Amino acid sequence: MPPRATRPAALLTLGLLAFCACERSGKSNPPMDQPPQPVAPVATVTVIRSFPHDTAAYTQGLVWHAGFLYESTGRTGQSSLRKVELETGKVLHKVDVGAPYFAEGLVLFGGRLHQLTWQDQTAFVYDLDFGRVGTFHYEGEGWGLATDGTSLILSDGSNQLRFLDPQYAVQRTVNVMDGTEYVNDLNELEWVKGEVWANVWHTSRIARIDPQTGRVKGWVDLTGVMGPQPDPEAVLNGIAYDAEHDRLFVTGKLWPTLFEIAVPGVAGGGRAAPAAAPAAAPATPPTTAP
Repeated sequence: MPPRATRPAALLTLGLLAFCACERSGKSNPPMDQPPQPVAPVATVTVIRSFPHDTAAYTQGLVWHAGFLYESTGRTGQSSLRKVELETGKVLHKVDVGAPYFAEGLVLFGGRLHQLTWQDQTAFVYDLDFGRVGTFHYEGEGWGLATDGTSLILSDGSNQLRFLDPQYAVQRTVNVMDGTEYVNDLNELEWVKGEVWANVWHTSRIARIDPQTGRVKGWVDLTGVMGPQPDPEAVLNGIAYDAEHDRLFVTGKLWPTLFEIAVPGVAGGGRAAPAAAPAAAPATPPTTAP
């Protein structure tokens, strides 16, 4: 037993740890000045088509552009940036992201590909030929990345989304909540019809988030779309949206399949081409180089 004089400090430390665990678990109450909100509805999906996917790809980010998929894959020493043919899953172009970096989310912004890293607080910026043209830095971890056409939207594994301007400065943040609970472990992101769609790590659900309030408008449930996988980390992660043709693509880490899906009444299925997101603002070239 520690000396009596140290016991109050130890108890205070345990209390703080318990409080932090509660915060991280998503069991926190909403801010006092906000009334309780209803829990968001859950929608199932329709699988339109399936395509091959590289089972060595630990998918962390997925982007659709000009007829091709662009994919960021993770794990230290195995991370990469790829250009992929949809119909065959063939990797047409690839650059490795060497150790110590663990690559994460990916987005096309200002005509350039931006790729996060997990714990190195560094993002790499590439042209569409995969030439690395610079870097930018951020605080904390990097998980997912998307754009509304004006801002970069970054997730860090918490319940918070950060909106960055073209110079990568934080403009604002939103806390993501469903009903009275925070939604933690926000992972890969995509901009779909004016909403931020976010994979929630280690679940089969995608949250549809109001970018202004952070409220979850609905859940997309993909339970059973992909059968059991031998690796427990082979979880749902990767959303790409073809706005021109209203097509949604999803996959997972190490999955053998990429799916085109529709969420009835919401998005996907190619029924009509919706209005595109606002035109992307030209990003200021980063001043640092790797």
